[in-house]
Amino acid sequence: MGISRDSRHKRSHTGAKRASYRKKRKFELGRQPANTRIGAKRIHTVRTRGGNTKFRALRIETGNYSWGSEGIARKTRILGVAFHPSNNELIRTNTLTKSAIVQIDATPFRQWYESQYGQALGKKRGVKKEVESTEKKSPKVERKLAARQGSAKVESALESQFGAGRLYACVSSRPGQSGRVDGYILEGEELAFYIRRMQARK
Repeated sequence: MGISRDSRHKRSHTGAKRASYRKKRKFELGRQPANTRIGAKRIHTVRTRGGNTKFRALRIETGNYSWGSEGIARKTRILGVAFHPSNNELIRTNTLTKSAIVQIDATPFRQWYESQYGQALGKKRGVKKEVESTEKKSPKVERKLAARQGSAKVESALESQFGAGRLYACVSSRPGQSGRVDGYILEGEELAFYIRRMQARK
């Protein structure tokens, strides 16, 4: 028996068994789940109705993640699945699906922040970077950085993650359909909500 997405085989809401008046149809078919894992890139193509194509990511380790409050996106490495709203088994097996909460490498975002605002992120405010003394900047660049530093504010929960080198992010693409694991960094109330859920699970 193939995997089917029809509802004719289900009982009605009263519990009555429905009469089967036709066989399975091609447009009702389902396929095996992709169960995308973290690893060297392995993507299969699937021919679908109308000659269209789906991209089934079986293994993938990088994706584009956006930092909403700063309005940037960077390609970064996925380190692991931290939380999943639907099933704890997907955390244990590091299975990537839409809405999975993953940990990503913070390095690309930290480097952008330091070049944009000219100050270290995830370190104590009083401690200056060693590279700052060796780098020479033109007066114009220094004026630009000084003007930007007024708006350089990162919430404490996010800054502590930068200190650890890992950020919590939510996957917003569908790896089993599009072959990509893209998403956005968690901030504000959404970040606080998922941190509470993760702590409750422990």
